[in-house]
Amino acid sequence: MPDEEGHPAVEEILLGPVLSALADPLRRRVVRTLAAEPEGTARTCSSFGLPVSKATLTHHFRVLREAGLISQVSRGNSRMATLRRADLERRFPGLLDLVSAEPEPPQAAT
Repeated sequence: MPDEEGHPAVEEILLGPVLSALADPLRRRVVRTLAAEPEGTARTCSSFGLPVSKATLTHHFRVLREAGLISQVSRGNSRMATLRRADLERRFPGLLDLVSAEPEPPQAAT
């Protein structure tokens, strides 16, 4: 059963929700960015610079959290996101390597 913040326990992280969360390119970018950081790195949601509204940003991080890809903790008026690297490697060995190996898509011209 997920905790009060919506984080599933390791054994509750299922492939379907993980793949569904990773289907979105912006959410994959978050996971890829966190995977490139040192273990345990925590970042605010706004630090990823995603080109979406605050409500959409909240939605993306909720999907990642509920799928078990990230953990989030509140710090003041923001939430810090950390990749659940060890949990994901235990459940789905090599998945983060595949996500990390995907090249960053080209940015649209403005």
